[in-house]
Parts: sequence; C-alpha cells; structure tokens
Amino acid sequence: MLSKSHVLRALADKQGAFGAYEQHANDEAQRYRTLLRRYEQLSPAEVYQSLGGVACPGALPTAERQPGAGVRRAFAPRWSDHRQARAWARDMLAGVTTIAVDGSQITPDASFSIPLGAIQIGWFENPHRDVGDYAKDILFELVTPEDLAALTGNPRSFPEQTVALLRFERECAQLQELMYRATDEAKRTGGEALALLDGSFIISFAAQVAPELRQRYARAAQAVLHCSAATRVPVIGYVDSSFASDLTNLLRHLAGEEEPAQLSDARLLASELSWGDRTEWWVCAREDALAGEPELTAHYRDVRFCYLRATSALPPARVEAPRWLVEQGQAERVLDLLRAECVVGLGYPYAIETADALAVITMQDRDRFYGLVQQHLEGQGVRLHYARKAASKRIRR
Repeated sequence: MLSKSHVLRALADKQGAFGAYEQHANDEAQRYRTLLRRYEQLSPAEVYQSLGGVACPGALPTAERQPGAGVRRAFAPRWSDHRQARAWARDMLAGVTTIAVDGSQITPDASFSIPLGAIQIGWFENPHRDVGDYAKDILFELVTPEDLAALTGNPRSFPEQTVALLRFERECAQLQELMYRATDEAKRTGGEALALLDGSFIISFAAQVAPELRQRYARAAQAVLHCSAATRVPVIGYVDSSFASDLTNLLRHLAGEEEPAQLSDARLLASELSWGDRTEWWVCAREDALAGEPELTAHYRDVRFCYLRATSALPPARVEAPRWLVEQGQAERVLDLLRAECVVGLGYPYAIETADALAVITMQDRDRFYGLVQQHLEGQGVRLHYARKAASKRIRR
C-alpha cells in the first residue's frame, strides 16, 4: 500500500530538483526562441544551405516558408462566447463526413497457463447531416497462442509487443475501409470527408520492438498514406500531447550545435500561438533509431506536420498530413474542419474522442475478460491455471 507520509517526505527531500529542472527548461526555451527568430529570417534555399548537407535535420521548410515571415499562421475568426464558436463549427462541418478509429488491447497475462490477449477497435462515422445520422461500432478480436506464435515463433516471445502491433494494424485497416466507404458516399452525394488517426504516422516507437515486427508497423502506416492519396480523402494524424523535437533539432543544426535539445517542439511553440493559430508546415526529416533500415522510414518525407493550438490550457497539438494535401492547397480547409472538431470536443477532436470511448478497455473489463475466458474454457474441459501469487494479489486488491 502506498504511504502518503512517505511520499510527501520523499518529495520534500527532492524539492530542489524540480525547481532546477524547470529553470533549465525555461532557459532552454528562451534560447531556442532566439534560434526560431533567426530561422524566420531565412528562405528555404538559405535553410538548406545553412544545414551544410545534414540529410536528416529533423524538419525541413516547405514552399510556405517566406524569409522575414513568422512561423505563426493566425486564425482569423474570433468569438465572444462558446455558443458562437459552436455555431461556426456546425456550419463548417455541415455535410462533411468525419471518421475516426481508435483501439485498446488486453495483453497476455504471464500468470495464466495459456497466453491469450485481445484487441478492441472502435470507429465513428459522422456525416453531419440529420440528428442521429451517424454510425459507430466496435470490432473485438481474440489473440490466441497460435496468433502470437505466427509472428515470433513463440507465443511467449514479446507477447505484449505482438498484441500492440496487431492493434495498430487493425486500426489502420479499419481507417482505410472507412476512407474507401467515404469515397463511395462522396460520389453519390458530392460531399467531402476527413479521416482522423489518433497518433503519428512516424513510427520511431517501433525501434523499441522486436525486429520482426517493425516492418509491419511501417507497412500499416504507409498503407494509410497511400489510401489517402488514392481516394483523395484527407487523413490527419493528431497527437494531442507531443514530445517530438523535429523543429528544435532543425534549429540546433542551423546553429551548428551538436547536443540535441531536451525541449519539445510543442513547448517551444506554446508561447507563439493563440487558440486556433497554427504554425507553418514542415517536411518531416527525422533521423531516429530506425534510420539504418530505410524501408521503414521511406514514408517520413511524405509527411508534413504543423502545430495547432486547440486549447488555451495546453501546448499545441502536432498535426500530420500527407504531402499531397499540403502541396495541392487543401490543407487550410482541412485545418478548419479539425478546428471545428476541437470546438465540438472542447479542445480535442470529437470524432477521436468518440472512437476512444467506444474502444477503451478498463482494468475492470480486463478482469471480466479473464473471468469469461476461464468460464468458457472450463466448459470445454480445458483447465486454465493461474499463478498463486497473482491470485493472492488480486484477492488483496
């Protein structure tokens, strides 16, 4: 059991560390704001020249970069209350089908004699026409020992990573299915659609998984981008709390510094943007731990990103889009749709929020799942053993 008195005593003993960390972070942010001002004076050609051949500096400017222009792109509409904002959002989204997918998972419990997991994918389609004219559903899929062994050869080898991969693949596949469906609907009605992915197309996290799983992460992310280009359905990767440092890496390369910044792009840009404002677009030119496997990162340069202030209380969100959307001049319309979704969702895209609510699996759900599994297997004459230590802990808690 956690002891409140011991926690408070430990915090008091270390209180100087927090102030020192915050002071360092503020000093670094101020220094990088100075570097950002220098960047704003450059043209794309001057940026490339100043990089001196650095292949992957984190970010690269797009044609939107103009020397002397700030990175901020102001959002013009301003309202006196939330009622006006909701009216604007309603008008903006009228007739637009927004779609979103999210997922949850149950990873295999090593305490059970049979490795077994599950994934649950939720999706939401809202055509913004008549009241109640929307669709939401879930897909639930067991991950059996055979499924686990198919990926790694051993059902107990990286089972958590295997289930997470299968979840990501199902999310991407479901999003593509909805994008194709939206295309067919648009042909009939003349409407438009916007697809939302809760997360990034940049798979740096895959460096932490088993090598045999990385390629499948790359294929799934790349397939969504290819689907968007084929259907011309805009797709946005939305990262609400981003710790990416692509822009800050670009700035330190331009300054000739070797040491990577501890400062995230979102923290650097927080003081630059008011609600609704965005930054200019950048090309993602990240060099991560997957750089030695170029087939995994080939799609990075096809991703454009900016930062959007969707709530005044938090740093801006990272917004990713396929290259075609930005280069063909359709990104501003899509960002307005995204802003409208955030108005409805009170600072977070409503469609993603709804998909998340459909997909979420709580700890109570997990316990219920294993109870149902045990009941079913016993009915089939299969005994499911449970480690005594784990059973004791469950009883005590």
